[in-house]
Amino acid sequence: MSETPAVPDGKRPTLADVAARAGVSTALVSIVMREAKGASAATRERVLQAARDIGYRPDARARLLRSRRSRLLGVQFGLQQPFHADLVAGIYAAAEPAGYQIALSAVAAGRGEQRAAETLLADRCEALVLLGPQAPAARLAGLAGQLPVVSVARRLRSPIPGLEVVRTADDEGARQAVDHLVGLGHRDIAHVDGGRAPGAADRRRGYRTAMNRHGLGEHIRVLPGGLTEEEGASAARALLAARPRPTAVLAFNDRCATGVLDVFLRSGVTVPGDISVVGFDDSHLARLAHIDLTTVGQDSARLARLAVGRAVARLEGEEAAAGEDVVAPRLVVRGTTGAPR
Repeated sequence: MSETPAVPDGKRPTLADVAARAGVSTALVSIVMREAKGASAATRERVLQAARDIGYRPDARARLLRSRRSRLLGVQFGLQQPFHADLVAGIYAAAEPAGYQIALSAVAAGRGEQRAAETLLADRCEALVLLGPQAPAARLAGLAGQLPVVSVARRLRSPIPGLEVVRTADDEGARQAVDHLVGLGHRDIAHVDGGRAPGAADRRRGYRTAMNRHGLGEHIRVLPGGLTEEEGASAARALLAARPRPTAVLAFNDRCATGVLDVFLRSGVTVPGDISVVGFDDSHLARLAHIDLTTVGQDSARLARLAVGRAVARLEGEEAAAGEDVVAPRLVVRGTTGAPR
């Protein structure tokens, strides 16, 4: 048998190419690739060796589409959210051993959540995993009425039939951040809010609760912010103009905190010398050496495992735990916090 591939350069090998290489029929190659009955052990090995020789790989998506099940989990994520990238990596790691593939659909400027979800439904996804969805509860209920849906990183005020929830205890994360800053000696601690973003209300409540518990209610200061660097930068400019200026800031997330850091750097304000800064998520952005951000870590790997587990349990007809999965956060101390001057 020749050592060189039997297909032209640049052409993707087909079943017919494998059949020609192995000297058998295309139908027999199909039987081998489907792991169906009807081929001897020797023939199977000859066909598989021929496939390896010419670089043939079965089209898993096409095979799934021909079956009654797609075994696809659809994942809706925010294109500009670093923490969502961490979650997606964890979802791949959890789904593949369970025998499921992942279809991704991004929410981006000009492409809203409804369009992202519709694309996944058109791909015949069997369940949806929505990362930080901001859609109204009624729309989530509509999706959950069609197929299993898991919402990640958003607490719902009221349960929705068919909708699973996996989230971090955001209020506890904010309390940990305030406790850390108070332990360093800070009293005037501001919070850059997340607006209506998922988790924002809980983080805001956790901040207020912790400040009051430490007897710092008079120092509570909540500034409008959001999910992005731009919103963090806007809040930072307001903080620099404030009198008295706070000695520490808890930002809604790591991206927002990065915007805060950028404005402080450009204004000659040292961190943590003049102002300490804490983010939220512990995304890969926070771990960059030149940012080195103290942040509240969400356990993305565990959140992903729980989300996939709930989706698969529903699809396989297994009993899933009632209610929601709430994962404890952890404070990750790096270089942006220190004692006040």
